[in-house]
Amino acid sequence: MATAQAELEDPLCNLRLSITSGTTPILTTSADTPSAATTVSSLAHATHITFNAEVTFDFDGHHKTFALTEPTRMVVVDTTCDLRSVYFAWQNKDAETLEYINELTHLNEELPSGAGGSVQSIPAALRTELYKYLNGEAEVVDCIKPLEGAGLSIDAEKSAAIASGQFGGVALDKGGDSQKQLDGRLLVIYDGERKMGDHNTMLRGSRPVDFSTYRKTAQAFFKSRPTPLAAPSTTIVSSLQKKPSRRLEPIILLSPSASSLLRMSNIKTFLNDGTFVPPNATDSSSANLLHLTRTLPSISSAPLRFILVDSTQNFKPPYWARVVAIFTTGQVWQFKSYKFTDPVALFSHYPGVHVGWSGEEPPSQVQAWGRGVLSVRVDKWTGSSEGRWRDREVVESIWGRIEEGMRRGGWGRDGPGMAR
Repeated sequence: MATAQAELEDPLCNLRLSITSGTTPILTTSADTPSAATTVSSLAHATHITFNAEVTFDFDGHHKTFALTEPTRMVVVDTTCDLRSVYFAWQNKDAETLEYINELTHLNEELPSGAGGSVQSIPAALRTELYKYLNGEAEVVDCIKPLEGAGLSIDAEKSAAIASGQFGGVALDKGGDSQKQLDGRLLVIYDGERKMGDHNTMLRGSRPVDFSTYRKTAQAFFKSRPTPLAAPSTTIVSSLQKKPSRRLEPIILLSPSASSLLRMSNIKTFLNDGTFVPPNATDSSSANLLHLTRTLPSISSAPLRFILVDSTQNFKPPYWARVVAIFTTGQVWQFKSYKFTDPVALFSHYPGVHVGWSGEEPPSQVQAWGRGVLSVRVDKWTGSSEGRWRDREVVESIWGRIEEGMRRGGWGRDGPGMAR
């Protein structure tokens, strides 16, 4: 049975067949037949990917090679993913979301300009669909466009064979007539149909959802429901009108770049204790969310609790009103998922902070962003935290900038006075 030419030339089909057959593709730096001189192990150094002729559609014995910059049928928010982004996602199929983002950041920083640009981030839900398609669990997924022309030659041969009586179609058992066969054209139509789920799959999706917490909340309301002709329950009314007792916590965003002097592993020591320690000199297994407290006299007499994160992966739109500072290294890719992707617009709404080494000028792009970004310098690390009294002065200037921005934003005891 001949394979459609469209499937033969499609990189996703070749990658899928390679994965289901258990054969690892070859990363190379050339479009020619792989050799010891052109084969590499790093995705950052490769420019092409080659699939073994024994497991691909090419039965003529030739290797199938594709450029890693070649677009695929994978679509993320109306943007076509290239082959490098898809293969990187498959390589990190077992990684958690934070680990996937960190690996993606490192790969983009390692890619030379000649390797074809940046690797695109694929959301977790779409990565799950992609994995099901690549490992053969699903033939059709929403995030991958159908292959034009694929399977038409195969369907034509099946239909011709059924019509000529070479082999039977699908037997029907209607009214005892077990010999009646489906027409070949109907088989082609059935193959193109999408299977619809029942009400359970539509409501719950592919994973079971525990609604027990909502049941407990509903039971509390039903128990306190008034009897007919009785006055409304004052308990329910008062609880609905009561303001939340917990005040909103301001958020500080850190740069996820590996070149940043301040990361999740050392930011708390710096802002809390006023001492700079390099990120690699501390515990590398840092959390993706931290808390610290600080008293800002012009905002509140009570200590404020701040949230520190280096990713907006789980950000909701209301969270942006609570952002009070954004640390940056000057790399624009940091702002791709932010509320404002343009740095000038971003730092006109939120105070920016750039931390560099003493004696070094800030990057030209940071200077071009204007007074919206505060540039500060710390003494270079000498291997010991002793004698770093200048760090406290730098930390106080940063907190002063944060307090000034919060005061202008109308922050009070319970949170921000206005949404940005």
